[in-house]
Amino acid sequence: MTQNNDNRPKVRTRFPPSPTGALHIGGGRTALFNWLFARHHGGQFIMRLEDTDLQRSKPEHVTSILEAMEWLGLDFDEGPYYQTKRFDRYKQVVEQMLQSGAAYWCHCSPETLQAKREAAMASGAKPMYDGCCRGKGLGPAPGAVVRFAGPRTGSTTFNDMVKGPITFDHAELDDLIIQRSDGSPTYHLAVIVDDIDMEVTHVIRGDDHVSNTPRQILLIRALGHLEPRYAHIPMILGQDKARLSKRHGATAITDYREMGYLPEAMINALARLGWSHGDQEIFSRQELIELFDLDSVGRSAAVFDLDKLRSLNHKYIQKADPQRLAQLVQPFLAKLGLAAYDEAVLRKAIPELVQRTENLEQLAQWAQPYLVDQPEMDAKARQKFLIGPEAAAILRQVRELVAAGNVDDVAAMNEAFRALAARTGQKLGALAQPTRVALTGRTASPGIFEVMAILGRQAVLTRLDQAIAGA
Repeated sequence: MTQNNDNRPKVRTRFPPSPTGALHIGGGRTALFNWLFARHHGGQFIMRLEDTDLQRSKPEHVTSILEAMEWLGLDFDEGPYYQTKRFDRYKQVVEQMLQSGAAYWCHCSPETLQAKREAAMASGAKPMYDGCCRGKGLGPAPGAVVRFAGPRTGSTTFNDMVKGPITFDHAELDDLIIQRSDGSPTYHLAVIVDDIDMEVTHVIRGDDHVSNTPRQILLIRALGHLEPRYAHIPMILGQDKARLSKRHGATAITDYREMGYLPEAMINALARLGWSHGDQEIFSRQELIELFDLDSVGRSAAVFDLDKLRSLNHKYIQKADPQRLAQLVQPFLAKLGLAAYDEAVLRKAIPELVQRTENLEQLAQWAQPYLVDQPEMDAKARQKFLIGPEAAAILRQVRELVAAGNVDDVAAMNEAFRALAARTGQKLGALAQPTRVALTGRTASPGIFEVMAILGRQAVLTRLDQAIAGA
C-alpha cells in the first residue's frame, strides 16, 4: 500500500456506481464527497463501475455516468475499473475462501429456501438462512452456490466517521451467498475484493449501506486484511421531506446540464447536501477542497432544494466570464433555430442579460431577439405600443434622435431621450416602451439604451423603420 512519509496509508477513496441508469443527485453527492476527501488529503480518487448486473447494466449508462463526472469536473486518478473484467479474480478469492474454510458450497434449492423463509416467518423468527449445508463438506453441483461461513456469536463494531460507533450482533447475520449458481460473484464479494486490491482506505457512501458494512468487514477480515474506514452520509430528501424522487424535479445530473445549469452551481449545491462550513453558502471548487472534512457532515437527512439550486445558478451565471457563457449557450440557441448569428452581438448582450437569467436556456431565450434580423413580435405588445398614428409619431421622433446620436454612448443617449421627452411634454416611458417593443418584440428587456448599444446603430434604425412601416 502507498504510504505517506509518516507511515500512514495515503488516502484512497472510490466511487463505484452501477451502470443500470443515469448518475442521479444522490450518486453525484457521493462522488463529490469522495473526490473532495481525496483531494483535501492529497490522496487518490478511484472510479469503478459495478456492472455485474448483466441484465440491467448498459453501455449507454456507462457513457452517461462518465459524461456526468466529466461535466462536474470530478477527475479520477485511476479507472474506470469494470467488475465484469475481474471475474477471474473473484473466482480466485472464492476458491481461496473455500480452501481455508471461510466459505462452503450450499445445495439448497430456491424452493427449499423459500419454504424455510416462510416457516421462519410463520413462527415469528427472522427469515434467515439456517446454515443447513454448513459443515457438510459439499462440493460444486448444478444449481449450487457458495456461502460465507460467518461467525455465529459475538458482534462487529466499527467507528463510522459520520455516525460514530455502530455495533451489529452476528446472530442477526446469516451466511450470505458470495458466488451465485452461474459462477458470478455477488455484490458483497466483488466489493470487498475490489476494495482490497485497489487499496481503498476510506469508504464514503450513503447511509442505506450501513447494514452492508458488518458483512463486508467480516469478509475482509476472513481474507486476512484490515478493513477501510467507513463514513455513511445521510440520505437526501425532497422539500416535502419525502425521499428524493423524480417528482421533486429532474434527478439525473445530466438533466440539469440539459436545462442549462452550470457545473459549479451543481457542485456547490451537492456539497451543501449534508455538509456545511459555518454560515457560508457559496464555495469555489478550491475552497471546497481546502475546507471539506467529514467532521462537518451531519447525521440527519439532507434536503435538496431546487429553488436554492436555481438561486445558486443565477449567481454563478452572473459571475461567469461572458466569453465562456457565449460558448456554453450555443446548444440552447441552436434549439431555438439559431445556428448562425453575430457572436460579437451575443458577447455584448450577455453582461446585460445575465442579470435576469437563472440558466443557459433562459439566457438563450433572452438573447434571441438580438441575434435575428427581425425579432418575433409579441402580438399584445405590438397592438398596444406599435399600432396607430400616435405610435408612428413617437417612433419617428426616436428614429431622428438615433440617426443624429451615438447609440454606443449609453449615457449620452439617455440624456438625448430625456431632452426629447422634456421638449415634447411626454414621459420617458412613453418613448422608451414603444422603442423597446420595436427593437426586441417584447415589453421586458435590459435598459433601452443598453439594448441600443447591443444592437448597434444600423440594426436599431432598421428595426425602427420596420416598426414605423407597420404602424
